[in-house]
Amino acid sequence: MRRAAAVIGTAIFFVFVPCVLAGVVPWWISRWEFLPPFFDLQATRAVGTLLVVAGLPGLVDSFARFALQGLGTPAPIAPPQHLVVTGLYRYVRNPMYVAVVAVILGQAILFGDSRLMTYGGLMWLAFHAFVLTYEEPVLAQKFGAQYEDFRANVPRWIPRLSPWRTA
Repeated sequence: MRRAAAVIGTAIFFVFVPCVLAGVVPWWISRWEFLPPFFDLQATRAVGTLLVVAGLPGLVDSFARFALQGLGTPAPIAPPQHLVVTGLYRYVRNPMYVAVVAVILGQAILFGDSRLMTYGGLMWLAFHAFVLTYEEPVLAQKFGAQYEDFRANVPRWIPRLSPWRTA
């Protein structure tokens, strides 16, 4: 896939998947109305804001790397031609999913909405099932030893404290 096509495809996927999952659906559930904060602590709202603010640039960076370095999109119909192991991928294997869940859970905490917390948990379960049943087997088959080395050194969900460096 040429770089321009990868960028366009990734941008389209970005609008229709993470923007819907982490923006439209949470708005539909909560209307972004502030409910009483969790545990009656206003400080929880700051934690929620931090999760949203941290998740958004991580999501954009990961999508850009898929297009510019991987020469593909996050969509299974136009996958990357090269394994992406730079940026946040040096810390966690699934930064896009982590970022989407962080944004959803951040909104849940910010707005004090347990329905969004449930939705965030369900999204993580769906991502986890997809990663185990489809994504990891496909990546192992496509990228072989390179992916196995990546998988052995970079955790799936909980980020490493120091960046992994390829040999």
